[in-house]
Amino acid sequence: MMEKSIKEILDYKLFSIGKANIDLYDIIFLVVFIIALTFLTKGIRKLIYRSQKLDESKKFTIFSLVKYAIYVIGFILGMNIIGINVTVLMGASAALLVGIGLGLQNIFSDFVSGFVLLLDSSIKVGDVIEVNDLVCQVREINLRTTTVLTRDDKYIILPNTFLTKNNLINWTHSDRNSRFDIQIGVSYNSDVNKVMTILKEITEKEERISQHPKPFVRFNDYADSALIFNVYFWTTDVFRVENLKSDLRVKYFEAFRENNIEIPFPQRVLHIQNND
Repeated sequence: MMEKSIKEILDYKLFSIGKANIDLYDIIFLVVFIIALTFLTKGIRKLIYRSQKLDESKKFTIFSLVKYAIYVIGFILGMNIIGINVTVLMGASAALLVGIGLGLQNIFSDFVSGFVLLLDSSIKVGDVIEVNDLVCQVREINLRTTTVLTRDDKYIILPNTFLTKNNLINWTHSDRNSRFDIQIGVSYNSDVNKVMTILKEITEKEERISQHPKPFVRFNDYADSALIFNVYFWTTDVFRVENLKSDLRVKYFEAFRENNIEIPFPQRVLHIQNND
């Protein structure tokens, strides 16, 4: 008797979708199916992140693609299991979907751009990129948006189309060791060779600067009131390179002061006309 009452409760019709009757048993089965998919996704994530052959960005990309594939396949299987034909459902709502598609075309563009970013690996988690004069580090790539961290330690959520439609510089695409430079102006009375030696020695002693390739100094120009030198160096500290530049400028300034090398500043001569 009890078994019969339980069966009646499970077979109780809740609602209908087309020709499919959804009862309590179907809902319970669907919940169990979703829980199983959740555990499956977590298990796959552990397997991928346990690999020693892949770096963090590739692990994130592979897991994201697998996760979205599981969601799509799981949705189709779940609907079919409880008796809802997804194909018929999509066909019946085709006109509605067209209207929604026209209204949400920008969002769909972001989704397509998200697949492109995940598949071609032009941008990976951890990369330092520059787009529209915004320098930032990629923290997370989702289907619709990408989360980045700026040098001001602010998180910005960018639509994926913003990254695919604009000119973008990936500072760490193939090698994290990137080149930068610092410009310095000294007085025309300075010893050029001495200036170049001081700049090179201080730069080579900095631990955050790579020694392969070695940093070098170039005498670049004769300016109005100064001789212009540029120090070129490579570093893997791409995201915080402005802090490194600041520290080097302080050391250059102190070394120039110790060696009586003047850093000139613009001067103007004012002529006053006496009408008398």
